[in-house]
Amino acid sequence: MAPRNAMEAEEQPSRGTEEVLDSVEPIKQPTLRIVWRNVILMALLHFGAIYALTLIPKSHPLTWLWSLVYYLFAALGITAGAHRLWAHKSYKARAPLRCLLALMNAAAFQNDIFDWSRDHRVHHKYSETDADPHNAKRGFFFAHVGWLLVKKHPDVREKGKGLDFSDLYADKIVMLQKRFYLPLMVTFCFVVPTVVPCVFWGESLWNAYFVAAILRYCVGLNATWSVNSFAHLWGMKPYDKRINPAENLSVVLSAVGEGFHNFHHTFPSDYATSEYGWHLNITTVFINCMYYLGQAYDMKKTPDRVVQMRKQRTGDGSS
Repeated sequence: MAPRNAMEAEEQPSRGTEEVLDSVEPIKQPTLRIVWRNVILMALLHFGAIYALTLIPKSHPLTWLWSLVYYLFAALGITAGAHRLWAHKSYKARAPLRCLLALMNAAAFQNDIFDWSRDHRVHHKYSETDADPHNAKRGFFFAHVGWLLVKKHPDVREKGKGLDFSDLYADKIVMLQKRFYLPLMVTFCFVVPTVVPCVFWGESLWNAYFVAAILRYCVGLNATWSVNSFAHLWGMKPYDKRINPAENLSVVLSAVGEGFHNFHHTFPSDYATSEYGWHLNITTVFINCMYYLGQAYDMKKTPDRVVQMRKQRTGDGSS
């Protein structure tokens, strides 16, 4: 029976509309495609690192010290290099420092500068969405290491196409490192840390390889991954309580200053990634030293009044 007036027509739903709605299928999320090569390699690496722990008491104390020094050397290639210099352009560096950071970055073996910086820019632009390479809303394991064990979500590639990477393409040192990344990575991540203990204080090749190369590399990877997982899931949010990234002291210490993550995602262009400058921030100390040596310049720093205003407006009240 037809409705008697226009109002009655609005109140009665159309059968045709109901049938269309009933026929719409739910949107399917892309299935996870496991990259078994990466799974196997990561498992072998971590088993090797666990075995290396048993070799520490049998190793020369200088090998322990060398592993720590080389850990910092490689870590700064990520934090001061791929992260703060190339991904965020938070300061500028002269050619000698950029060359050094490119070698340090190869020692960290976390992809070349171009790929690392590209993925990190996508991460900041689309943080905690499907376009984020290590979206923390998909769980701790995915944010920590799982994202490396599966194919990227289609949104990561699609949204990434819309970002500007012209500065990376124009940087000859970045492109040169990308071209020769494999031999540079093998040399500086595995050969150099193994050979030095053997040559200079007679460490066994076996101990040097597992402690200074494998264990050091594995710890470095997990320290970087902790920024994506721990610092995106737990901690204080004094600058913006509406976002996932948080201030996490354990990550600050392990990732040589990169755990001030609520600040960093609120003020991503700040070269210190922290309100507190060099405190507990080895990377900022390194950049400052390079500044005094004339190798770093034009460091960007968020004015204190802007930081304080933001804390009052969107912070969680912690400090």
